[in-house]
Amino acid sequence: MSLTVGDRAPDFCLASATGDQVCLGDFRGQWLILYFYPRDNTPGCTKEACGYRDVYEARQDQNLAIVGISGDSAQSHQKFIQKYRLPFPLLCDLDGTVARAYDSYGPKKFMGKEYEGIYRNTFLIDPQGNLAGIYLKVKPDAHIDQVMADFQAQAS
Repeated sequence: MSLTVGDRAPDFCLASATGDQVCLGDFRGQWLILYFYPRDNTPGCTKEACGYRDVYEARQDQNLAIVGISGDSAQSHQKFIQKYRLPFPLLCDLDGTVARAYDSYGPKKFMGKEYEGIYRNTFLIDPQGNLAGIYLKVKPDAHIDQVMADFQAQAS
């Protein structure tokens, strides 16, 4: 399955760092940046999370929510959120089910080792729950500006 812009975003419910269930439907009526990332407290993932943190406050009056998803535990997410003062939820996709639904899970290679894991992908979801932007295997420091520009263009 391959997702394309205009498709209905795959529905999900996952536990947050606090243990609360967070579902895609919770964001109906809002724009949502849903980003998948490999691991808490790694250099690229920290750069990406802090980049979203830095644009989050300025966008609160624009009906925009941000949610990060990785395979990390709630405890790991709690520490990551506290350490970097992240104002948005991080969700636990422990078995990669939601990442697979978003074509964001599969074979990876690091230091010569092959394994299965979450890809660094981002999805812009419109208030009706449709995919408005898809950003695959992004660089952590470069794509946030593009996502925000696309949001501004579509939301206005």
